[in-house]
This record gives sequence, structure tokens and C-alpha cells, in this order.
Amino acid sequence: MRVGIYPGSFDPVTLGHWDLIQRAAKLVDRLIVGVLHNPAKTPTFSLDERMDFLKTLSKDCQNIEIATFHGLLVKYARQQGAQFIIRGVRAFSDFEYEFQMALTNRKLAPELETVFLMPKEENSVISSRIVREVGTMGGEISGLVPEILRDRIATKLLSPK
Repeated sequence: MRVGIYPGSFDPVTLGHWDLIQRAAKLVDRLIVGVLHNPAKTPTFSLDERMDFLKTLSKDCQNIEIATFHGLLVKYARQQGAQFIIRGVRAFSDFEYEFQMALTNRKLAPELETVFLMPKEENSVISSRIVREVGTMGGEISGLVPEILRDRIATKLLSPK
């Protein structure tokens, strides 16, 4: 069985993330969308909210599993029996960082392959950071996040901290 992991913070999930999740699911028998739990960071959306967003989106997808992990990605990948780490690359600046991470992961776990996917052109400029910036200033986030989640994400971004 081909198992891939698409890790990220998904704070919040964007159309770019969802595009990559759907396309990655076609490449493997089982895709684990791993939501990173990093106690050193304070995300805008709680771990439960981020998990719920992704579960809502993937509820009809047979081979997509939403899970959380902490610590080293390669350790988690080994525990899950994964052969592939899926990473999204939007621009050259993303590639430089992702290339370094892929080489480090290869050094730590040579049996794991990193697979880079590019989002569709219309999603290539979307990032969670941009969604948070636009949303907290009351801007329209349609076209940046999945429509089914738009109101929930917008409400949270506009709520006082």
C-alpha cells in the first residue's frame, strides 16, 4: 500500500491546500493529512478547529485521513508506514526551504521520498498568512478558502482576540 503524508499547520486551510490534498490523494492509496501540533506556537485556529475544517472537506474522500502529530515528521511517517512526504511548492522561495527540508528528511530517513506538487495557477499566491491578514482586516476571503468553510473562518478572524 502506498502511503503519503501531507503535513502542515493549516492555519487556516486554504484553496491551495485543498487542491494539493485532492491531487495527492490520487497518487497514493492512503493519504494522511498531518496537522502539526507545535506547543511553541500560538496558531489563530485551535488544533480542533483545524482538524474539523479538514474533516469537513474530506468527509466524502475514502483514502484521506486527517490526523495530528508533533515532533519529527520522519518519525511520524515511519510510525504510519508512509513512503512519501507530500509538499506544496508555490514559488522559488518555497522551493529553497522545502529543498533543504527534503534533504534533511532524506538524511534522517532515506527510505522516505519527498514529492513536490505545485498548486493550480489560481491558487499559487494563496497562503494561510495572507488569508489571516485579509480576514482580520475585514477583507473578502472568498476565492482564498473553501467556500464551505468561508463563514466559519471569516467569523473567527474578525472576532476580538
